[in-house]
Amino acid sequence: MKKILLLATGGTIASRPTAAGGLAPAITSEELLACVPELADLCEVSAVQVFNLDSTNVGPAQWQSIVRCIKENYDTCDGFVIAHGTDTLSYAAATLSYLIQKNEKPVVLTGAQKSIEVPDGDARRNLFEAFVYATDARACGTHVVFNGHVIAGTRARKTHTKSFDAFSSIDFPDIGVFYDKKLLCYIDERPECPGAVFYDKLVPEILSIRVIPGMDPSVFDYITAHCRGVVIESFGVGGIPYYGDNAFEEKIAALMENGVRVVITTQVPHEGSNLSVYRVGHIIKEKYRVLEASNMTTEAVIAKMMWALAYSETREEFEKLFCTPVGKDQL
Repeated sequence: MKKILLLATGGTIASRPTAAGGLAPAITSEELLACVPELADLCEVSAVQVFNLDSTNVGPAQWQSIVRCIKENYDTCDGFVIAHGTDTLSYAAATLSYLIQKNEKPVVLTGAQKSIEVPDGDARRNLFEAFVYATDARACGTHVVFNGHVIAGTRARKTHTKSFDAFSSIDFPDIGVFYDKKLLCYIDERPECPGAVFYDKLVPEILSIRVIPGMDPSVFDYITAHCRGVVIESFGVGGIPYYGDNAFEEKIAALMENGVRVVITTQVPHEGSNLSVYRVGHIIKEKYRVLEASNMTTEAVIAKMMWALAYSETREEFEKLFCTPVGKDQL
C-alpha cells in the first residue's frame, strides 16, 4: 500500500458554524479522515494539521509552511493530499508548482464548497478522489482534484462561487477525469529526469492591477514606491490605453527604470495575450522589452513572479526564470 500524507489547512471543507454567525475552520485533520473511512482500503494514511485557516487569510507564508512539511516527509511518503480552502486554492496550486519542481510524487490540492459534515455536500467525494489520484502510478507533480476533474496546478482557476463544479482548467485539457468512480488519465506527466527540487523563498511584494476605461496613469506611482513587481491586466489581447499622450507608456517605463518587474497579461479569461497586435502594446513591448504572460493564468503569473523575484538579482536573471516553462504554465 502506498503511504499518503494528508495536510489539513482549514477552508470550507473543515468548517463549522460559529456562534457569531457564518462558517469558520474547526474540523481537524483526523476528523476529516474519519469522514472518509474507505480511504483505509486505498492506502496507508497519516495526517498533519499544518494550520487551520479560512483560505482568504492564507498566503505566501502559509504555502511555504506547506512546502516545508512536504519536504520533511518526502522520503517517507509516496504522495501528499492538501485540504485547502477554495478561495485561494488556485494561487496555492500555482505557487506549489514553482516551489516543488521536477517532482515525481503527487501533490494534490482539493477542497469543497460545503463542509465535510454536510451529508449531501461535495467534500467526501473530493477528498476521496484526491487520494485515488495520489495513489495512481501515473500521478506526479502538483494538481487540483475537484468535482471529478484533475487539473494541472498552473492551469486551475476558480470559476464558480457556489456550484460544486468550482474549478476549471484554463486553456489546457484536464489531466484526467473521474468517470463512474474510475480515474481516467489522459496525459502522462511523469518527468523525464525526476528528482524533486525544493525552493523555500517567495517575494510577496507584487500587485496585480486591472486596466479600466478612463484610468488615471498616476496610479502606477504607488507601485513604484511599494512593489517589487506588477502584473498589468490589459484589455483584450494586450490593449493599453492611449488618451492622446504617452502617459501609460511613460509610467510603465518609469516602473522598469526603478527596478520594478513588469508583466503584462490580459483580463480576458481565455486565449491569452499578444501585445504586438495594437499600437500602444506593440510600442511598449518593442521599446522596453516588457514581458507578457501569453496564455498563463493570472494566478500562475503572480506565483511565478513571487518565485522568480526571490531567486534573481538582475532583470536578465528574472526574465530567464520567468520565461522558462515550468510544467504546463506556458504553452
